[in-house]
Amino acid sequence: MNIWGQIWPKAVYLVCNYSPKGNWWGHAPYKHGRPCSACPPSFGGGCRENLCYKEESDGYYTPREEETNEIERQQSQVHDTHVRTRSDDSSRNEVISTQQMSQIVSCEVRLRDQCKGTTCNRYECPAGCVDSKAKVIGSVHYEMQSSICRAAIHYGIIDNDGGWVDITRQGRKHYFIKSNRNGIQTIGKYQSANSFTVSKVTVQAVTCETTVEQLCPFHKPASHCPRIYCPRNCMQANPHYARVIGTRVYSDLSSICRAAVHAGVVRNHGGYVDVMPVDKRKTYIASFQNGIFSESLQNPPGGKAFRVFAVV
Repeated sequence: MNIWGQIWPKAVYLVCNYSPKGNWWGHAPYKHGRPCSACPPSFGGGCRENLCYKEESDGYYTPREEETNEIERQQSQVHDTHVRTRSDDSSRNEVISTQQMSQIVSCEVRLRDQCKGTTCNRYECPAGCVDSKAKVIGSVHYEMQSSICRAAIHYGIIDNDGGWVDITRQGRKHYFIKSNRNGIQTIGKYQSANSFTVSKVTVQAVTCETTVEQLCPFHKPASHCPRIYCPRNCMQANPHYARVIGTRVYSDLSSICRAAVHAGVVRNHGGYVDVMPVDKRKTYIASFQNGIFSESLQNPPGGKAFRVFAVV
C-alpha cells in the first residue's frame, strides 16, 4: 500500500470523518483548555456536551476556518502522484516520487474552484489566456472568483505565452478596484470577499549544502521558494554539512538537494525541484532511501519544515 509516498507491505487505514470538514495538515482539530471557555459572547455562555450552544437557535458554534496555502493531508485529493520502490536495488532502497506541487490549469480556472484540499501555491498556465472571457476581479489583490492565469497576465507575472505563477491567499478585502493592464480589463467590486495575490516563479541554482532555513523559511500565511536547480553528486556530499532530517517532511535544517534525492524527487545527477515550506513538526522520522540515511529529531526547539516535489 502506498502511504503518503512510502510503500508499506502491511497497512490498515483508519478513517475519521469530520463534519464540518477539518483535519487540515498543520492545524490541530481543537485547542487545549476548559470546554466552552472561548465561546462567542452572542452565545450567552451556553454550553452543551462540552460544545458552545445557543439556546434560541438550537445550534452549535463552528469556528471559522483559517486560510492557509498548505496542502490537506488527504491522499484521495493529491494529484499527479506516483511513488514506487525497486526491489532489484535493495542496497540503496530506491524510492521514486513524481508528485508535483505545480498544478496545470486552464485559462478559465478560478482560484476558488481549484484551491480546495490541494496545494494552493503554484500553477502552470497555458498560452492564449488574453483571449479568454474568464473574468478577473480586482487589481493587485484579486477576488477568489478570478481566473488564476488572467490575473497573472494582468499583473504582469506572465504573458500570453503562459508560464508559472505563485499564489498567496490574503484573506478578506473590503473592495476590489478595476483596471486595464496587459490587455486584461478587470472588474471592480465593492463588497468584502476573500482575496489572493500573484507572484513570479523564479529559478535559483543552489549547492548541495543549501537549506530552506537559509533560502526561504516558512512564514504564515505562506512562503514561496524559488524553483531550485540542484547540482550533481549531492549524494556524496558530507552529511555533517549537508544533513537530511526526516522522511517526506524534512526539517528546514536539511539540505534541500540531498532531501530531494532521499525523497526520490531527483536522482544524483541533479535537476529541478519545487520546495514547499511548512510549519515545524514535533517529530522527524529517520530512514534510508536512495543511498542516503536521514536523521530523526524529536521536539526541536525552533526551526520549520519543508516538503520537496518533482518538476516534470
